[in-house]
Amino acid sequence: MVSQEFSGDSGELEPDSTRLRNHEHSIGPDRLRRTFRNRARYSACALCGRASGNDCPCCCLRSSARGHKYGFARPYEQADDILAKEHLDVCIAVMPVEYISEIGMKLLQAKMPCLVEKPLGTTIAEARRLLEAAKTTGTTNMVSVNRRFMPLLNRGVEWAKVAGTLRYMRCAMFRHARPEPDFLRFTAIHAVDTMRFIGGEVRASEIRALTSAPPHWYAIDLQFKNGVQGRIDVLPTAGLVEETYELAGDGFRAVITSPFGPRRSLRGYRENQLVLEEMAGSETPEDVTQGFYGETTALIEALRDGKPPKPSIEDVFPSVELCFQLADHAEKNASTHRVSSAR
Repeated sequence: MVSQEFSGDSGELEPDSTRLRNHEHSIGPDRLRRTFRNRARYSACALCGRASGNDCPCCCLRSSARGHKYGFARPYEQADDILAKEHLDVCIAVMPVEYISEIGMKLLQAKMPCLVEKPLGTTIAEARRLLEAAKTTGTTNMVSVNRRFMPLLNRGVEWAKVAGTLRYMRCAMFRHARPEPDFLRFTAIHAVDTMRFIGGEVRASEIRALTSAPPHWYAIDLQFKNGVQGRIDVLPTAGLVEETYELAGDGFRAVITSPFGPRRSLRGYRENQLVLEEMAGSETPEDVTQGFYGETTALIEALRDGKPPKPSIEDVFPSVELCFQLADHAEKNASTHRVSSAR
């Protein structure tokens, strides 16, 4: 058995090697602020879609002391101001769901390379407009779906490829006290997109409510075009914040708990034996474990090398579309517990 703890120190990019022409990036709230503070030394400015006066991290970064502490060169309150006054290489726009499409459209139409948030909008119509804007303008873009960049997940996927032919995948998305009605659309998109990232395009899907009244729990069955079968359990009020991905084939199984769980880990089993075990070390920054650092690094590397960053709006849109379709079917049949086919 191979057992180890991983750290974010291996394979890390030196700040100078990832700096772009202007080495300035516009950033929204909290998590990108932490990424730049902890893992690099870029000059950065804050972009916020919220109105002035709201309790938003980037709107609060008005003092030079706080701005310097978190790596921001200048704070802004309006997107128009930052686009007019700064010469940016890329804009990383992190904001509430209701502003994703509006600000994303603004950036795409301004030919500003950008990273936008999932689920691309509050409705599928908003998400589709953003997709069409990306296609029409040809502006370089990327979507923040951080699970694709989690070190434990990617090592587990690579291990499973060597172990044998993948036949079945499962994601268990546990949360505590998350009764919001849009959980399936706005949060479960992470599970759906990660399953697509691993298994490829989805041929058919079904959803079933596991509870008779809100907050609803759901079971989602997926059939992938390559023949792999999948299952997602969406349990938003299960009393624990944990997310686990399981990959199985003849004679092997990989279990990845990340980005949330009491102990983030990767375990690989072959012939009923634990042969691989990795734990996220306590010294590893959260932005590395959760994939945000890898995501930001991939964006900057792609721009530096003149390549299109991945995943793009076009890459992620099928995940968004499927998630919204599943939610629509679930709501339509909530009172009957019927199994609904989304596609």
